[in-house]
Amino acid sequence: MTTTLVTGINGFTGRYMAKRLRDAGHAVHGLAREPDRAGCCEIGTLHACDLLDLDRLTAVMEEVRPDYILHLAGIAFIAHGDLEEMYRSNILGTRALLEASANASVPPRAVLVASSANVYGNASEGTLTESAPVHPANDYAITKVAVENLAAIYAPRLPVILARPFNYTGVGQSVDFLIPKIVSYIRKRAPLIELGNLDVARDFSDVRAVTHAYLRLLETPSAIGDVFNVCSGRAVSLRDVVALACKIAGHEIEVTVNPAFVRANEVKLLKGSRDKLERTIGPLSMPPLEETLQWMIEG
Repeated sequence: MTTTLVTGINGFTGRYMAKRLRDAGHAVHGLAREPDRAGCCEIGTLHACDLLDLDRLTAVMEEVRPDYILHLAGIAFIAHGDLEEMYRSNILGTRALLEASANASVPPRAVLVASSANVYGNASEGTLTESAPVHPANDYAITKVAVENLAAIYAPRLPVILARPFNYTGVGQSVDFLIPKIVSYIRKRAPLIELGNLDVARDFSDVRAVTHAYLRLLETPSAIGDVFNVCSGRAVSLRDVVALACKIAGHEIEVTVNPAFVRANEVKLLKGSRDKLERTIGPLSMPPLEETLQWMIEG
């Protein structure tokens, strides 16, 4: 049986990833920071381990001997209040994982590291391909550029795959993120919601399709050593997201712009091309945003 280790397995993406792997017949292992959450559970077998603890990481690698490693752990909320924690978790945590993986007595067949489309910043317009220059416009994006550089350093010693997911969502995502926040207000039939810039446009994917893409990348040897956008190829403005969610729910909500929610250096448009991804793994079924919103509103 194929054994796969997932960091961040208790997070939003990690839980969907664990189910995807189990359904594909993998033995799923994950890392849990809290010792009392270690052991077997519905997600998989959890191992108590802080990503910054290289000795413990090394011990877990020797115990699990994973065929595949999926690195999803880290801070994904751009407006996270503790910058030191973001830099430490995203950069040093990734370095420790790559170091432990590179030194494993049984080397993994593939290591997928989740970066972010935020690395593209505001410098490029139109549909972004993987060859577009990176111009990080915020601290989160800076940490992800560093993660990609670390992956490049370890590439001679590890079969690394880099994924650059664009925005994605689904049932269970934190209301710190825009679409879950909008959905939560509409589900409780709130009359008013305060948001930031309504005219930013994002390429939204469904978490179920994103995890499917990750699994197929892991299982595709030709993906090793390369970087891939994971996206829908369609950008939708926040204003249109609200209108679409209201239409699905049959509820109108008034939107006001709160200047406190307008971020400095916010990326105005992110839309990606998944041509390279599909040339490598084959066609990827991506639910339209309308379907994802309906799932979230009715779920």
